[in-house]
Amino acid sequence: MSKSDRIDTLQADTAVKLSGVTKTFSQRQPPESFKEIFRPGHKKRNLVVNALDDVSFTVMPGELVAYAGPNGAGKSTTIKLLGGMLVQNRGEISVLGMSPLKHRIPLMQKLGVLFGNRTELWWDHPVSSSFRWKQKVWDIPKKVFEEMEALVLELLDIGPFYRTFARELSLGQRMRADLGMMLLHRPSLILLDEPTLGLDVLAKRRMISFLKELNQINQTTIIVTSHDMDDLEEMTRRILLISSGKIAFDGSFVSLRNELGCTRLARVTFADNTQKEIAYNDTNALLKELSALGNIADVSFTQTSLEEGIANLYAKWRGGN
Repeated sequence: MSKSDRIDTLQADTAVKLSGVTKTFSQRQPPESFKEIFRPGHKKRNLVVNALDDVSFTVMPGELVAYAGPNGAGKSTTIKLLGGMLVQNRGEISVLGMSPLKHRIPLMQKLGVLFGNRTELWWDHPVSSSFRWKQKVWDIPKKVFEEMEALVLELLDIGPFYRTFARELSLGQRMRADLGMMLLHRPSLILLDEPTLGLDVLAKRRMISFLKELNQINQTTIIVTSHDMDDLEEMTRRILLISSGKIAFDGSFVSLRNELGCTRLARVTFADNTQKEIAYNDTNALLKELSALGNIADVSFTQTSLEEGIANLYAKWRGGN
């Protein structure tokens, strides 16, 4: 079996696998006082920060997974490790059956990475020029490029500003153009770090709808980070929560709501205008209970804010309780 065959075999098993991954950074600390700088024997102090601390998780091909946590929890560090932009201190990382360090070039041909606060568009050129540049530099086959170009122009509504200079785009337009450019080589796995950052409601809806369609139709594996829990819940079913460099939760949003005590409430109005409230987390159980009731005139639904529950959880983590 050739090396490429071994990679393809591994690729079919998992999209992403981290095993005991630790990543530390050394941060230089300022002197406690100005006088300390001139003190004999003064030594510079460094603080060692554990960005990731023995992290392990697996993402299967075709999954759309949310990766969330408070600022400084280790989300962006994880994305950079998966993309080969950083090197772990300990542990093993497999992305599409390849090592980000040993197989960087073949991996990048199958991987797409997008950071919401950065752009790869040529600032003083039309969006179309950036797309064509990528085709040439990445040696994307003409047929693949034309198919993906047509797809992203239509589904991301890039056509109206395809010939517009990047510097003249709105934030929402620029984000859509960056996402479209990232997809031109038809990656099997895409890593998105805050892709809806700063977008208005309409732009968010378009972005989320596209990502869900890309995952469902093309079976593209997607890992997405965001601070907007409503966006993540709409996009994904599974969520990984990271805190202080450790995985604190791995499961469904339903399980997360149960753990946080975020209940859903069905308010039933009967024909005689009387009402009944039913707290539930299992939709099937709710439907069974509703079917046993008679003379129902209306049913309305509300739910405890997941954002509020997550905010309380983050505050608890920061307090060390």
